[in-house]
Amino acid sequence: MMLKKKQTTDNLRLPISLNPTGWLESSPDWSNISGLVAGVDEVGRGALFGPVVAASVILPVSAFPQLMTAEIKDSKKLSHSRRVQLAQQISTLAIDWRIGYATTAEIDRINILQATLLAMRRSVKKLKLQPILCLVDGNQSVQDLPILQQTIVKGDERSLHIAAASIMAKVWRDDLIQRLATKYPMYDLKSNKGYGSKKHLLALEQHGASPLHRQSFRPCQISLD
Repeated sequence: MMLKKKQTTDNLRLPISLNPTGWLESSPDWSNISGLVAGVDEVGRGALFGPVVAASVILPVSAFPQLMTAEIKDSKKLSHSRRVQLAQQISTLAIDWRIGYATTAEIDRINILQATLLAMRRSVKKLKLQPILCLVDGNQSVQDLPILQQTIVKGDERSLHIAAASIMAKVWRDDLIQRLATKYPMYDLKSNKGYGSKKHLLALEQHGASPLHRQSFRPCQISLD
């Protein structure tokens, strides 16, 4: 059984740039995939504060036209209110979706790339149903994941699964940062979501880094002595 699945997905050439609609899932070749597929994406990789967060989303084929009609796209290209609306729709349509993250301490210990892949792996492993294939945003495969993978550069613009994962991860992380902002009001986290805005950088110079800042990132290494 495992060999059959491996042959099915290994022999499939995923059409990305040649897909006239722009979405991988609308290609005729998508019907060659027999089994569940998960999209995997992360947010917060470039932030100075807080965890890096990943989401894995499994969609049914019936959800594809609904999400395309809803004009789903890369989470970074959506307004906050539109992301929240789409996240609610995705959570209803999805067969399964899960969040994984790597903490600030883990980012500092193993570096941001490895922490990102760790968050991705955790999100996939939390899925209650195991996919036969993971579509992973970017060019780095997730290590120690016993599931076939297809990396897709700019995947959140080319795969409905990955776009959905980017939205779920973004909404989840933004909500977390909004709650943490009340504990650390001096960093203007409600506005910058942990990224290095001018106000954030100035606050680091004035107050130093909080326990949830990434000490391995240069702007957080300011000493107040």
